[in-house]
Amino acid sequence: MDRKLSDSDLPLLQECAHTLRFLSADMVQRANSGHPGVAMGLAEVGVVLGWHVRLNPSNPHWLNRDRVVFSGGHASALVYALLHLWGFDLDLEDLKSFRQLDSKTPGHLECKHTPGVEITTGPLGQGFANAVGFALATKIAQNLLDTQSINHKVYCLCGDGDLQEGISYESASLAGHLGLDNLIVIYDSNAITIEGETNLAFSENVRDRFKAQNWEVLECDGHNLLEIDRVLTRAQATTKPTIIIAKTTIGKGALGLEGSAKVHGAPLGLEVLARSKEALGLSGDFVIPKQVARALNMQEKGQRLESEWQGYINSQPNLKARIAHLQAKDFSKVQYPSFEVGKMMATRVSNGAILNALSEAYLGFLGGSADLAPSNNTHLKAQQDCLPPHFGRNLHFGIREHAMGAMSNALANYGLFVPFCATFFVFSDYLAPALRLSALMGNQVFYIFTHDSVGVGEDGPTHQPIEHLSHLRALPNFYVFRPMDAHENVRCWQVALSLKKPCAFVLSRQNLAVLEPTPLEAVQRGGYVAHAHPSPQITLVGSGSEVNPCLEAVQILQDEGVGVQVVSVPCLDLLLEQDKAYLKSLFKGKVLVVEAGRGLEWGRFAHALLGMESFGKSAPGACC
Repeated sequence: MDRKLSDSDLPLLQECAHTLRFLSADMVQRANSGHPGVAMGLAEVGVVLGWHVRLNPSNPHWLNRDRVVFSGGHASALVYALLHLWGFDLDLEDLKSFRQLDSKTPGHLECKHTPGVEITTGPLGQGFANAVGFALATKIAQNLLDTQSINHKVYCLCGDGDLQEGISYESASLAGHLGLDNLIVIYDSNAITIEGETNLAFSENVRDRFKAQNWEVLECDGHNLLEIDRVLTRAQATTKPTIIIAKTTIGKGALGLEGSAKVHGAPLGLEVLARSKEALGLSGDFVIPKQVARALNMQEKGQRLESEWQGYINSQPNLKARIAHLQAKDFSKVQYPSFEVGKMMATRVSNGAILNALSEAYLGFLGGSADLAPSNNTHLKAQQDCLPPHFGRNLHFGIREHAMGAMSNALANYGLFVPFCATFFVFSDYLAPALRLSALMGNQVFYIFTHDSVGVGEDGPTHQPIEHLSHLRALPNFYVFRPMDAHENVRCWQVALSLKKPCAFVLSRQNLAVLEPTPLEAVQRGGYVAHAHPSPQITLVGSGSEVNPCLEAVQILQDEGVGVQVVSVPCLDLLLEQDKAYLKSLFKGKVLVVEAGRGLEWGRFAHALLGMESFGKSAPGACC
């Protein structure tokens, strides 16, 4: 912001709000699909927000830009209209193609698809937790760089639906605990959801809720431009994360529909739209007055801000080099640990050694567990804890799996980091929506899931993952690695890092024999022959802890005159990408898959499956 708003600015800014409001409504009407209500209700907030944020539309990836997250994906029409008016690479024809096939303006926000969209949101609550992740990323970046090169804010717009989702409570709790004073959330409090007024299911005191979580709470009339400006200015100077409760009317300006659930998720209709415009002296569709376009365009300001920032970076050679190191995300100099053949070691243990090696080679490798670091083996021994005032690379998410996944997505999108997060495999259910968005975005996030099967033993069926491998393997653009031993674990990491996609490592609690190192080329193909036979009658297939029993069965079967080939499949997703000739070389004779899970996905290869039909039992692991 270059100066404070005053009464003299109001006529132009109100015209900007009307333009933004009906530009959004026109988009929904043209598509005959979408959500006009929230877009119309947030028009004044959107206009003033543009006055405050520091962005460079000419370079949407400028490192020190403010991060702006729209948690309610149903506000997408508003977001696209704002991005166009701010000067991003989104023209009027793109707005007219809202929700159409292959357009740059899909129904909900998708990063890496629409310039200026920081992260893919839509499922309610995700964006709120993403914003907390961005704010945490900023603090970590300041710790690694300095507070002059990284001094931006994180803004998030959310609604009643976001605050009803449990993920917002998880992430708000952690934000308050960490004192993320660079985070400003604007809560669009319009008291309407799809079914009607929020008092049908929501009556908590939001102010007290956030006060209890160590947030600063401010309030304003969400249609009063000067009030919005004042509270945003105050929020930028607080010493805590801030939520601004903006009281708004959903569908503001839609005659006969203002404040109604009817305006939430359906076009206004041509008649209502025309009468509403006429009441304000407006006419035509997709009209943007020149004075509005000039007032809201931030290209010149953004270029100036980035140029000033770049001048500072250029004057600091060491700082410039460190930024380049972080942005490169280069793992080529990792000194991977070695392991003694024949030793018994759980893959969660070997994985801990690998994580530490990765963190020593690349400053941007960071992460943590949902309160399970000692069990997941995820502690980075040479790194500081991520707590004020230092914000090191050992993250402590607390028992907040869903927020952990969403925050990791933001850490990955920030531009300087490669994050991992960890919990027991059975609890991957708790972060499934965030994990799915990782796959949708193609984020380089590593999910560490330990205690991978009925080998958990005494903890019993509530903690024994049975269906989870099938679930994760069903995700497109997502790679699930289940190494059979420490050496295969190293190879899996080498392959996973090269993919630059979201990956899961599913690791054993129980000790497994360390075998001779596996060739990298074999793991790159997802599956390979671990024991060959010139003319096998049966092929035994396993992953992770089930490969060793398959190898042990070879001698027993061969003593009975049965030729056996054993195939290890550390990554079924990669195996499915191989050509038919390679697959044919692996699966010879009758194929029996052995896996301590449901294994429904093996039907395309297996003649039979030895898997789990129950949820397991509580007993010592040796009984398995």
